[in-house]
Amino acid sequence: MPSLESIAETIHHDFEARTAARDRALSNARQLIRACAHAIRAVHRDDHAQAEERLAAARALADGLRTDLAAFPELYYAGYTQDALKEFAEASIVHALTNGGELPTPESLGIPSSAYIRGLAEAVGELRRRVLDLLRHGYSPEIERLLGLMDDIYAVLVTMDYPDAVTFGLRRLTDIARSLLERTRGDVTLGLRQQVLEDSLRQLEARLADAQD
Repeated sequence: MPSLESIAETIHHDFEARTAARDRALSNARQLIRACAHAIRAVHRDDHAQAEERLAAARALADGLRTDLAAFPELYYAGYTQDALKEFAEASIVHALTNGGELPTPESLGIPSSAYIRGLAEAVGELRRRVLDLLRHGYSPEIERLLGLMDDIYAVLVTMDYPDAVTFGLRRLTDIARSLLERTRGDVTLGLRQQVLEDSLRQLEARLADAQD
């Protein structure tokens, strides 16, 4: 029969292994979040090479988290780990959508569905930022394309009617996405009307100038 001391020693080894794995996961999660933030920043700067480089680093960190925590699923599904994977999903989705690339899947990213769908929800905010950046230079078909993508994402989000314990708080992100979509649609409509007005004024000025000549 095992002694109390041997049982305690086994538990010590188990806790030490879990603590070490948790410390590594926390460090890797922070690095993953930073890499994703840099990738999104590069996307908005149209620095495609930098974005791809940062996403490659993020993928390596995400794969490392999955491998390192394979023996500790409770750590892999902890909030800090899942939040970092959510950021990876968001950065990957934003990069693909803004460049007209193929949309990554949860399987291709190697992450859980809950992290992916939350990343998809938060991608709406980055698409809005992209739309507003483009609006500063006037209305364009690209703005309409991005707005359509935001609408498509929201249409998917509202179908995910599952408990927060399963989706890790998706409902709140869906509400935020709806608000961002409505505001962006209003901004685009206002921008389009302003451009139409400016075009009409320029045409009027040109006609008046021709009449004076």
